[in-house]
Amino acid sequence: MMQKLTAADGHEFACWMQPATGTACAGGVVILQEIFGVTEQLKSVAAQYAALGYDVAIPALFDRQARGAVFAFDQAAKGRDLMLAAQVADVSQDIAAAVDALAQNCGKVAVMGFCWGGGLAIHAAQHVPVAGAVAFYGTRLPAYFGAPLRAPVLGHFGLHDDHVPMDMLDQARAQWPGMEVHLYDAGHAFANDARPSYVAAAADLAHQRSAEFLAKVLAG
Repeated sequence: MMQKLTAADGHEFACWMQPATGTACAGGVVILQEIFGVTEQLKSVAAQYAALGYDVAIPALFDRQARGAVFAFDQAAKGRDLMLAAQVADVSQDIAAAVDALAQNCGKVAVMGFCWGGGLAIHAAQHVPVAGAVAFYGTRLPAYFGAPLRAPVLGHFGLHDDHVPMDMLDQARAQWPGMEVHLYDAGHAFANDARPSYVAAAADLAHQRSAEFLAKVLAG
């Protein structure tokens, strides 16, 4: 269900909360959106990880620019405009508030992001107290260069992703040599099962690896 959270600067924003299914919470996972907002597809991902025993939150990171903004997948330009208007420092406060909300009940919390949210997940591993971060084809990576990772990071990237060309990814791996990176025979957004770019085999393997990673970093 959608709830309201408040960031450290007083900004109130919506956050989708999906409790762990049929078990005590084994940890928390904050899912960071693509440029389309808190979509039904992301809510299905939340349900997938809730079934593994995690409380899941999806903060509405566009609420500072346009409350409740959700765009169809063929309206990327509208989402891109809001993303470009967002300030990373502000978004980071919203992510931190979602992490704190889950930590109250679940202890350790990790972040998982897709596209824009994938880059933000790496940023969270630098600046927010998280147990780990999973980045699905994280974009805008050079914006986060210069700060070390303070938590383990798992990255999933497509070999044919024109949003994250191999030279950019090579630079990122040089910046963060501790980041675990897996490459897939796919393009951008290969894990979004509501888009034509979806590659089931790659998505399934990436989610399997993510589940194993989360079980490790959220243990205890």
